[in-house]
Amino acid sequence: MGILPNWSASSGDAQNPKVKGAKPTGDGAYEAPGRLSRAQCWDARDGYNQCLDRNNILDAIKDKDTAEKACGQESQNFEKNCASSWVTYFKQRRVAEYEKEQLLKKQEAASLASR
Repeated sequence: MGILPNWSASSGDAQNPKVKGAKPTGDGAYEAPGRLSRAQCWDARDGYNQCLDRNNILDAIKDKDTAEKACGQESQNFEKNCASSWVTYFKQRRVAEYEKEQLLKKQEAASLASR
C-alpha cells in the first residue's frame, strides 16, 4: 500500500542525510558513533552555540537565515561532524534549556517575592 516506509538498507540509504557519515553494517543498520566522533560533534556543537550566543540568536531553527548569515562556517562544521538528527536535537535542546532556565528564574523570583 505504500503507507509504511521502506526500512531496508537500499543503495539510496547511503545518500540519506540522516545517516551522513555512518557506516552501514551487514544487516542494513548503521554503526553507532564512537567516542571520537561524538566528541567531534560536541565540539562542533559548542562552537556553533558560542557563535549563536555572540550574535544573540537563541533559536537557530526559527531564525535560520540570521543564524546562517552570522554563523555559516560554524554551522557547516556542526553539520559535517554530527548526524542531522543530532543537529536538529541540539538546536531544539538549546531553546528548551533556555526556556527551562527562564522558568526557574521566574519561579525563584516569585518565591522570593512571596516571603
